[in-house]
Amino acid sequence: MKIAMIGTGYVGLVSGVCFSEIGHEVVCVDKNPFKIDSLLAGEVPIFEPGLDILMAQNVRSGRLSFTKDLKEAVKGADAVFIGVGTPTKRGNGNADLTYVYTAAAEVAASLSDYAVVVTKSTVPVGTNRKVADLIRKARPDLDFDVASNPEFLREGAAIDDFMRPDRIVVGTDSEDARAVMAKIYAPLTNAGYPLVMTDLESAELVKYAANAFLATKITFVNEMAALCEKVGGDITDITRGMGLDDRIGSRFLKAGPGYGGSCFPKDTRALARIGQEQACPMQLVESVIKTNEEIKLRMVDRVLELCNDDLCGKTVTIYGVTFKPDTDDMRDSPALTIVPALVGRGADVRVVDPQGRRDGEALLPGVQWMTDAYSAAADSDLAVILTEWEEFKTLDLEEIADVMRTPKLADLRNIYTPDVAMEAGFQDYLSIGRKRASNSFSAMQCDTATDFQTYGAFAFAAE
Repeated sequence: MKIAMIGTGYVGLVSGVCFSEIGHEVVCVDKNPFKIDSLLAGEVPIFEPGLDILMAQNVRSGRLSFTKDLKEAVKGADAVFIGVGTPTKRGNGNADLTYVYTAAAEVAASLSDYAVVVTKSTVPVGTNRKVADLIRKARPDLDFDVASNPEFLREGAAIDDFMRPDRIVVGTDSEDARAVMAKIYAPLTNAGYPLVMTDLESAELVKYAANAFLATKITFVNEMAALCEKVGGDITDITRGMGLDDRIGSRFLKAGPGYGGSCFPKDTRALARIGQEQACPMQLVESVIKTNEEIKLRMVDRVLELCNDDLCGKTVTIYGVTFKPDTDDMRDSPALTIVPALVGRGADVRVVDPQGRRDGEALLPGVQWMTDAYSAAADSDLAVILTEWEEFKTLDLEEIADVMRTPKLADLRNIYTPDVAMEAGFQDYLSIGRKRASNSFSAMQCDTATDFQTYGAFAFAAE
């Protein structure tokens, strides 16, 4: 099959490369000349593990190419995928469909033979029918169909998600389009991966529903973590107990500083807006959005706890600012709330992140970027883990504690455990939904069973 992929951002590029990997002839097109020139030079404009290798292999095989000429790209295509951005509109939470409709208009002007126009971008319900109307009005003579094919790609694991999908969703009202889409995905469905065929509206909503549900799951756990901190529970044990119930499952049950990234914030806001426009409020989703923002602010208060609410003149080392590991994506990262708050409180902030600096320099002014975790910790008053990069999971905590001025650690991803942090020499260790551990209390202060339970055994070894 011949496929044209409009847009070489995250969704378009990953999908285009993977379509070529399963055997199709793919032409990726983008209006941005710098992007196409970079791709033609073999440079990948986004960070996604393994994408550079896969792209190079398929370019060499002749199945994958890049162009700025949309008319040339869609010539002879069986399917034209629209994989452009749908950012949140300022002010109202709606998805901005400008790029989708612009691409559809250009497709209408460029197609000459039958093709299925497929929306890969995440779009509100009704968008595909509007795309069809737009093309039909522009080209009443054109033979075409539309389909909705939402993506379910996790940043950092996108190639595996495409090649081994939980499900493939296609929405269309046309039998011809169903046949084309079934043929495109045959290499995956023949391997046993499920294809869900449905109508346009259901396909458009399924992506929003899935992301809103996962965002709700994360937010629920973070609220439970806050309650644990009040009553003395351990969120790690609670989520293990929950996750072993196969009706719930263990995924997306990790406490942290709130969700971020390119999908959950944008899609929850868009779904909430769709509900408002249809006089069917998504009250649970609206509450999730509000609570997630409050969780990020609560993280600032938690960090301040370790410095007695005084950061003026203190040095804080931040480990990780991307919204998750294995990506360079800073969109709606909790770091964009937490780090500026620390800087605003007078802290001298140092940042270490394997991929975050390119976009982070503009987004996080007033911080010092460093490449080595140990140098960044030298003479600092507090270390904060915001992103669970693999290299932060294997830090030599003894060395970190040894080079710090006051060895205190706020582990906002629960990478370590209180006993490990205390044994490494930290004076204070704070995590999410677990008791705060401290070596700063003397045995004289812990003379009751309640104190022992509150402060832990390490309190007795402090002096």
